[in-house]
Amino acid sequence: MLRPIHWLGSSLDDVRGMPEATRRDIGVELTLVQGGDLPTDWKPMRGIGPGVIEIRVHRPGEFRVLYVAKFAEAVYVLHAFAKKSQKTAKSDLDLAQRRYAQMTALRRSITE
Repeated sequence: MLRPIHWLGSSLDDVRGMPEATRRDIGVELTLVQGGDLPTDWKPMRGIGPGVIEIRVHRPGEFRVLYVAKFAEAVYVLHAFAKKSQKTAKSDLDLAQRRYAQMTALRRSITE
């Protein structure tokens, strides 16, 4: 059983704006995650929030998808972006943190 994906903010539009091969790779990786597996290339992003994982896609260019899959009801995609330097930009990290807070508030409102 695949869990649904909840796209926060502009993350779905951001993925849609990426090259076709990159979108396909991201789709394969997120399908693994929906089924309860880890993506093939990932790392934890503890500084954003508990349970945040970064999918790394290496194409011509570097692409990242930040998500949370620790909850049974869904996979939450916080942010998707093209990485332009070795270190992840502070603006991308800050945006992911804001969306993590939105996800937490959304989950709280659903369970209350």
